[in-house]
Amino acid sequence: MLAGSFWFGENYWERKRMIDFEHVSKQYKHNAKPALEDVNFHVDDGEFVFLLGHSGAGKSTLLKLILREETPTEGRVLVNGQDVARLRRRKIPYLRRQMGIIFQDFRLIPTMTVYENIAFAMHVTNIGHKQIKERVNYMLELVHLEDKAKVYPDLLSGGEQQRVAVARALAHAPKLVIADEPTGNIDPELSLEMMELLERVSEMGITVLVVTHEHELVRHFDRRVVTLSGGHIISDVPTGSMIPHPPVDPKELEMEVSLV
Repeated sequence: MLAGSFWFGENYWERKRMIDFEHVSKQYKHNAKPALEDVNFHVDDGEFVFLLGHSGAGKSTLLKLILREETPTEGRVLVNGQDVARLRRRKIPYLRRQMGIIFQDFRLIPTMTVYENIAFAMHVTNIGHKQIKERVNYMLELVHLEDKAKVYPDLLSGGEQQRVAVARALAHAPKLVIADEPTGNIDPELSLEMMELLERVSEMGITVLVVTHEHELVRHFDRRVVTLSGGHIISDVPTGSMIPHPPVDPKELEMEVSLV
């Protein structure tokens, strides 16, 4: 069995709020309509949450605010207790080092082996060679790629590349993992495998936020689902409350918002 706590630290398991949006609005100058409007959104430390919404719902803006690529027009965004808009520019990289990002297109470096891709992010921090080796081997075991350490990405299947991307996101011991449309380039079977792997990550005590537009995928997992539409959060279904229902028409969601 993998002992997930051996390099996350003794205080890693303390429960607190990891993401906190307090009456957040975001208005871009080139748009008449706000990208987000009076959004209140909270994710606890160690929680697994799906952020669901169609294109244009506001998901990308919400992520940019978490990553401090944008700042809110109104309200506050806190990540791990830090008001991100108040961070000095030199502190922003330290905020992002607390996160692991899994991109839809994986973004593996083709000239590096699997081992080197996973280790890459740790080389810019003050982590010793011995500890890097220990962490990378641990991650290879976690994603079942122990025999692929010396292989280059173009020789891997889509599912294997996906698992390397997960391992790389986790290797520097992040407190928060964000998966941005992580199943967009893979088939349904691999999509389920990806979510099962992220569930295992969550069970290690890491906060997981999965951003997706795939209603069918979400229905396979009994996890909290926050739905965005038109810059508003229109529903927040807690873990243990999911029941099968027909696909939601985005136009119906917009109609619901207009009636609020």
